[in-house]
Amino acid sequence: MARKATTESVQTAKGGDQRLAALFLDMLAAERGAGANTLDAYRRDLDDFTLFLGDTGRAIATAATDDVRAYLGELKRRGLKPATVARRLSAIRQLYRFLYAEGRRKDDPAAVLEGPKRARPLPKVLSLGDVDRLLKAAGQNDSGAPPALRLRAARLACLVELLYATGLRVSELVALPASAARRDARVIVVRGKANKERLVPLNNAAKQAMADYLALLQSAGAGRESASKWLFPSFGGSGHLTRQHFARELKSLAATAGLKPAQLSPHVLRHAFASHLLHNGADLRVVQTLLGHADISTTQIYTHVLAERLKSLVRDLHPLADIHN
Repeated sequence: MARKATTESVQTAKGGDQRLAALFLDMLAAERGAGANTLDAYRRDLDDFTLFLGDTGRAIATAATDDVRAYLGELKRRGLKPATVARRLSAIRQLYRFLYAEGRRKDDPAAVLEGPKRARPLPKVLSLGDVDRLLKAAGQNDSGAPPALRLRAARLACLVELLYATGLRVSELVALPASAARRDARVIVVRGKANKERLVPLNNAAKQAMADYLALLQSAGAGRESASKWLFPSFGGSGHLTRQHFARELKSLAATAGLKPAQLSPHVLRHAFASHLLHNGADLRVVQTLLGHADISTTQIYTHVLAERLKSLVRDLHPLADIHN
């Protein structure tokens, strides 16, 4: 009888944990505009935390600070990286902060805990020469090739030119609507995280690559009224080009340009956009806006670029620099 009661209490606690986690995820979606990938990541992290609590006879509603601390110790014993542990603790902190604000907990057991120290790696950056080689390789389109191959080459060239010219996230780039390709457009409207819109200017090279791509797209019969609503429709079916497909094409292009494919990804080109702007004198706040970062601290991973630029300015412009050298 006692065993049956214990089983029922475990099931009740598990159901309660699922309801509390679901309320938190609903809040993230409704109030913060969290996307499907973000919600899935939070759900996985909280599911793992819930399983740990269940094994120790605790639940989200009753866990104390020591229980959360024990979970962090378990993650360390599993050999998880500090960044992963920090991310899981962040999810737990936000959950308990929400439950406390909603009056479902009288305390916040995660508030006093500190996560592992994380050394933020410097972003991989391409040199100007590397980018130039990549863009030149992307711009080579054999006029004698079959129309389908020419269209694929023009699409890739347009993607690469746009990515380096704007610094868009790859998810933003591949999901651009067809309306973004207005011929007279000097800027494009981008819908980023949490459905926030921002304006991103286009340079002449990006506008020309877009015009060349659209001309081939229309000649292929995709310019009719039944055409896709996406700027980069998938050739294999409905919907737009996937992030994974573009990443594979970019690595192939890197090999053609004489670069190491393993060192190139859409995100690396986004980093190159930001780093090259800062190196040439752009303000950090401007770069933050162009990248769509909600917090300036996210953009500050590029401060190493600013530090190098300041050193070179002092070296080149200070009147006593030559004397001390």
